Amino acid sequence: MAGHSKWANIQHRKGRQDEKRGKVWTRLTREIIVSARAGGGDIAMNPRLRLAIEKAKAANMPADNIKRNVDKATGNLDGVTYEEIRYEGYGIGGAAIIVDCMTDNRVRTVAEVRHAFSKYGGNLGTEGSVAFQFKHVGQLIFAPGTSEDKVMEVALEAGAEDVVVDDDGAIEVLTAPGDFESVRAALEAAGLKADAAEVTMRAENTIDLAGEDAARMQKLLDVIEDLDDAQEVFHNANLDQ
Repeated sequence: MAGHSKWANIQHRKGRQDEKRGKVWTRLTREIIVSARAGGGDIAMNPRLRLAIEKAKAANMPADNIKRNVDKATGNLDGVTYEEIRYEGYGIGGAAIIVDCMTDNRVRTVAEVRHAFSKYGGNLGTEGSVAFQFKHVGQLIFAPGTSEDKVMEVALEAGAEDVVVDDDGAIEVLTAPGDFESVRAALEAAGLKADAAEVTMRAENTIDLAGEDAARMQKLLDVIEDLDDAQEVFHNANLDQ
C-alpha cells in the first residue's frame, strides 16, 4: 500500500524538538505524571507510563527527574494536578488540526489555543469537528532503504494491521494501540529499530500545501506547539518543506 511522503516532515519535527529540549522535557514530565496517576507507577502494568519513560530517557531526562515525577503522580510527593483536554480546528487550506493539552487551568488554555488559531489563519472548531479524519494507531516509521520485505514479514506476523510504503521510501507499520508494544518488540528482536515509534492520531487523508500556504501552516503549527499546555499536535497537512 502506497502512502504520502512523511519522512521530511518527521525529520523537521525531530529537529524542532531537539531545538526545544526544555519544552520537550516539560511535555514529557506532564505525560509521565498523568499516565502514572491514571495507571499506577509500575511500568510492567502501565504501558502508557512505560512509553513515556522511554521517550524521557531518549530525550536525556535524568533518572532522578523521572522518578520524582512518578512519585508526584502516585501520591508519594505533592504535585500539580493536570487534566487532559483535546481541541480541534482548521488550519490553512482547511487542513485539520488536533491539539492535545495537559493543563492545570482550563480557562487559560482554551483562551491561548483560540488566540493562536485566530491570529495565524486558523479556526478553532467544536468537539468532533475533525477527529473523524484521524485514526488512533500505533505507528512505527523506518527510514528509506530499510528492507520492506523484512519489515512486512515480521510486522504482520507480530499482529500489525498494515505496512505502508510512503512515496519517499519510508516504511510505516501501523498497529492497534494495544498491540503497539508487542509489534515493536518483535521488530526490534529481528534487528529492526524504528526511527520514530509512538501511539498517535494518524490522518486518514492528507492535504498538500506548498509555497506560502505551507509556510503559513508551519507557522500556525509552530505557534500552537509552543503553547505551554500543548502536549501533542496532529494534522493532516503534507507540507512542501
